[in-house]
Amino acid sequence: MDYKVYEAIKELQPFIKCFWSLKAPASSVPEKQRIVPDGCMEMIFHCGDLYEQFLDDGKTIIQPRSFVFGQITRPLEIAPTGVSDIIAVRFHPDGFFPFNCMPLTQMENKAISLNSLFNKEGLQLEEQVIAASATGKRIKIIETFLLNKLKSPEVTDRIAKQSVKMLLQLNGQLSVDDLATQLKINRRQLERKFSSTIGLSPKQLAKVIRLQATLKMLEKKQFTSLTSLAYENGYFDQAHFIKDFKEFTGMSPGQFYTGNLKMSALFAGE
Repeated sequence: MDYKVYEAIKELQPFIKCFWSLKAPASSVPEKQRIVPDGCMEMIFHCGDLYEQFLDDGKTIIQPRSFVFGQITRPLEIAPTGVSDIIAVRFHPDGFFPFNCMPLTQMENKAISLNSLFNKEGLQLEEQVIAASATGKRIKIIETFLLNKLKSPEVTDRIAKQSVKMLLQLNGQLSVDDLATQLKINRRQLERKFSSTIGLSPKQLAKVIRLQATLKMLEKKQFTSLTSLAYENGYFDQAHFIKDFKEFTGMSPGQFYTGNLKMSALFAGE
C-alpha cells in the first residue's frame, strides 16, 4: 500500500490542507475501514476501482467515481471493491466554502458527486483527472480547476478562519461562549457563520478537534492511562471521554486503540 501526502500551491494553501494519494492492489487494503470525523471536507477521485460505503441501516452503496464528502459527524465505514487508486484534496475546515455551490448542511455525511456540484464542469474534471496517469499531473489539473472557481481570495470568512485557528491552537479546548467573547461576536451569529462556511456547529468542530488531538496521542502512545489521556485533553471525567469518543468512532477508546488507528490515520488529518 502506497500512501503519500502533497502540498498545494501557495495560492490554494489558505483553503487546502493537503493533497493525498493512495495506491494499493486489491489484496493489501483491509476489507473494511473505519473513518472518524476530522472537521475537514474532501474532494475524492477514484481512479481505480470504486469503494463501497456502509450505511446505518446495514445496507451498502457504491461511492461515485468523483465526489466531495461533506462534514462527517459520525464514524464512516468504507471498503475497496478492488484496486485502490485514489487522489484526494483535503480542505481546511472552512476551506471548501469558497468553491461550493450547495449549502454545506445538505452535504453532511454524504458523498456528493462532482456532477451534482459542478454539472458539466465536474464531469470534465473527473475525466481529465482519471485520464492523467501521473499523480503530479492529476494534482495540477485539480489545482487549475479550483483556481478558476476561486473568484477572489477575499471570499473567505475572517471570523470563521480565526475561529478555526483558535480551536486548533487550543486542541478544541475552548467553549463556544468563550470563543464568541474572544472574537467579539454574538454566539448566534457565530453559529450561523459556522453552519454556512464549515458545515458544523462551533461545538461540533471543537469536539472533533479535541478527538483528533486525543487520537494523535493514542497513536504516538503519549499517555500513561486512558484516564490521564482524558484529563489531558480537557474531558471532565472518564465518562465524558468515553461518551464523546463513542459518538465519533462508534466504539470505546480501548476498542479503537487495538485495531483502528492505522487506517483512520490515512483518511484523517495530517
